[in-house]
Amino acid sequence: MRLTEDFYRKSAIELAPKLLGKFLFRRLGNEVLKYRITETECYYGEDDTACHAHKGKTERTKILYESGGRAYVYLCYGIHNLFNVVTGDEGFPEAVLIRGVEGFNGPGRLTKLLQIDRSLNNESLVASDKLWLEDDGFVPNFKMAKRVGIDYATEEYKNKLWRFIAE
Repeated sequence: MRLTEDFYRKSAIELAPKLLGKFLFRRLGNEVLKYRITETECYYGEDDTACHAHKGKTERTKILYESGGRAYVYLCYGIHNLFNVVTGDEGFPEAVLIRGVEGFNGPGRLTKLLQIDRSLNNESLVASDKLWLEDDGFVPNFKMAKRVGIDYATEEYKNKLWRFIAE
């Protein structure tokens, strides 16, 4: 069952662990790829110094301020496209980074595998036939950890256990 707009309207803190076990689908021509999500990270609001919206709304970050259910795809280190699920209500910036799927750990590896690039930025995960998420009812056990690659964030936000890993 495809995830609905109501599902995505919850906070990133709540949805980051709930996205574990969901299926990520990517249509490439006539082929549809399907992988179970195994790792996520939460980014939550302008106060979160690791969140791209920390310095406010810009042309790049305006998608984070939209209502949940959209893709936020950005280029990291000039090399990797990273895929985030925008969550919550319009006006508050938040998203969940998809860090891994079964068989592929690392957000850059999974976007390369699924050919997710910035052309999919702002894609509706509710209505798209190119990129979407589905739920088959599977709920994995998970552990929480610190987020990765955010050395620029304040100590408070570097130490939040906002990374979720299926076990």
